[in-house]
Amino acid sequence: MNLFLGIDGGGTGCRAVLADASGHILGRGEAGPANIASDFPGALDNILTATRAACGARDLTTLSAGLGLAGANAAGMSDRLAQALPFARLAIETDAITAVRGALGATDGIVAAIGTGSVFAAQRGGQVRQIGGWGLVLGDEGSGAWIGRAILSAALRAVDGFQPMTPLLAALIDTHGGPSGVVSFSLSAKPGEFARLAPQVLDSADPAAQAVMAKAAADVAAAITLLQGAEALPVVCLGGLGPAYAARLAGRWRMEAAKGSALDGALALARDLRQGQA
Repeated sequence: MNLFLGIDGGGTGCRAVLADASGHILGRGEAGPANIASDFPGALDNILTATRAACGARDLTTLSAGLGLAGANAAGMSDRLAQALPFARLAIETDAITAVRGALGATDGIVAAIGTGSVFAAQRGGQVRQIGGWGLVLGDEGSGAWIGRAILSAALRAVDGFQPMTPLLAALIDTHGGPSGVVSFSLSAKPGEFARLAPQVLDSADPAAQAVMAKAAADVAAAITLLQGAEALPVVCLGGLGPAYAARLAGRWRMEAAKGSALDGALALARDLRQGQA
């Protein structure tokens, strides 16, 4: 029996699904974050944990696997992961590629995938152009991690007197044990830890939160505008923050629901391997 494994891994969690040739789902699994650039050992462990949960006692060395992973665009990371995984055949792409494959199928459109990190892609005639996805240090604008970092930066700027101290900023400083605690947190925090602050910002009426979200929405809109070019492509917003941005940007573009998930896109990658396309 030909079995196909799809894996979707990002800064918040990893999901795996096992399907047969007819598309029937045989098993599912979940585990923790799987950004192979920011934490390779942890990502590898979570990929295997989710895989084993989906596959049970099946022999992993017989599987065709398609993986869409955050951090796959970092030099050498995909090759390093491929050497560490037991699958018979595998294809590794960024999570943006599998998100596009699942969300758009064969149709043209733009995908804004915004969760712990952010990445954007346009598909035209089967060709995909990806922008962003560079990680929190260099990008990930509008993402949960970016929002968390931005609100903490605003808190410290308020301490210095560059902007007003608001109730939210004061509460964040107090929660972290003062300005030095904010700095200490920032030195070791991973993107997922910054992203845990985002819910406090998203729908807050606090002026500092609204300023951060205005900047985040502007950055997301700029990425979509760049990918649109002269055409009017439909936009699909994915990820944990996708619905929030779809609501904020409604009216600027035609928003559509995804045809499928990033896991569907990962399974399509795995099937391509059997067909000699990947």
